[in-house]
Amino acid sequence: MQRESHAIIIGGSLAGLLASRVLAKHFDRVSIVEGDFLPEKPAPRPGIPQSRHLHVLLNRGKIILEEFFPGLENELVAAGAPSLDPRSIEWLTPAGWAPHFSPDVNDLIMFSRDLLDWHIRRRLAENTNVHFLEGGKVTGLLANASRTEVAGVSVRFRDRHNQANIHEENLYADLVVDAGGKVSKTPQWLKSLGYEPPPETTINAFVGYASRIYEGSGKLSDTVPVFVSTAPPFRTRGGGIFPIEGNRWLAILLGGDRDYPPEDEAGFLEFARTLPTPTIYEAIKDAEAITPVYSYRGTENRLRHYERLARYPENLIIIGHAVCAFNPIYGQGMTVAALDAQMLDKCLQKQRERYPEGDLTGLARQFQQKLAKLHTTPWTFAISQDSRYPGSEGAKLNLATRLTIDYMDLVLKVMVQDAKVCQAFLQVMHMNESPALLFHPSIAVKAIGQLVTVAQKAELI
Repeated sequence: MQRESHAIIIGGSLAGLLASRVLAKHFDRVSIVEGDFLPEKPAPRPGIPQSRHLHVLLNRGKIILEEFFPGLENELVAAGAPSLDPRSIEWLTPAGWAPHFSPDVNDLIMFSRDLLDWHIRRRLAENTNVHFLEGGKVTGLLANASRTEVAGVSVRFRDRHNQANIHEENLYADLVVDAGGKVSKTPQWLKSLGYEPPPETTINAFVGYASRIYEGSGKLSDTVPVFVSTAPPFRTRGGGIFPIEGNRWLAILLGGDRDYPPEDEAGFLEFARTLPTPTIYEAIKDAEAITPVYSYRGTENRLRHYERLARYPENLIIIGHAVCAFNPIYGQGMTVAALDAQMLDKCLQKQRERYPEGDLTGLARQFQQKLAKLHTTPWTFAISQDSRYPGSEGAKLNLATRLTIDYMDLVLKVMVQDAKVCQAFLQVMHMNESPALLFHPSIAVKAIGQLVTVAQKAELI
């Protein structure tokens, strides 16, 4: 009788949930070890401290999630998640207001993170080979005698009804996936097994944001969704207001260079009043708040270079924020988690073609190398934006990156005047197209033409 194959996922974050959807296709049993006791309905939980803030699923991410969970978009809409035509959203870019046109991207589905996670967990529960092990904290990796392969994890479990009741357990598996987020302990665990921890790159613009949810009545019912981008180094403040399920609106305020929005009501409103457009302030000043103001400041970009390690154990994969965490304000996180899971699926399919009997030799290293390439574009976008803040720490940009930043400034200036350029920019922003699209001659000529315009104006002065 053939032995049952088993995969373990550390963490029930979105990255972990999507990875479990993929692993369920390739393994007989999938166990998700999650430190929280999961809520029975959409609700915040301690393990996702950012869930109370604005979440945007980019078009590419929405497509992948629909492939993983057919009908998910309709389920979210049926649960009250508003579907927004991108033309209905006002966007104040660093160069001015974006033009209105018919974009190639589909409608945006706006929802709370709690609603999305709950629906995905519910869909995963329909798979009889996916199991949630709640109240479990992974304390270390198990390895074979030579420490060349990861063989499982050690877990400390709490009892749901008596959390003082704790027991330890070793769980063995053919593959361990760390989706434990920014608090991942894999670098320390690798060191305890005799491996070098990965080098890290951290870039911190000290961006913080604060959010509050309001009842969608009164003026809010007629409010136009708006997002105000920061424009460092000149403008450190921004924000947005969008509808979410339950006839509610979520307002978010943000500031870089430690210009954090206050957590008290008066300070929150005053911060909103200072933005370059009054839309958000006018919408919330008399609105009925149904939550306190929640703040979040853990926005540093952190990249762990597992692909650079000279020695790397078999059967260990790291995904999501455990390997690459972006400043959340750019809205890339959920879509990149979907791309990570998609990449994992492709690598496992190729591995099965190479070793039909199920041998996983070489999979882990190959996956981390491919993942590093996948993360290059969203990482570069995030750090290129955060490096603009004067107080940003850790940013050491090479000449090519600096030239790219300068070029993108020119593209933004063209974008607010040219709907076709704006359309191309949105395709790249939603990860439907490569950034190479913005270097197409039809766009480059217009962007570089801005330099000529500036030079001509300088001569006239």
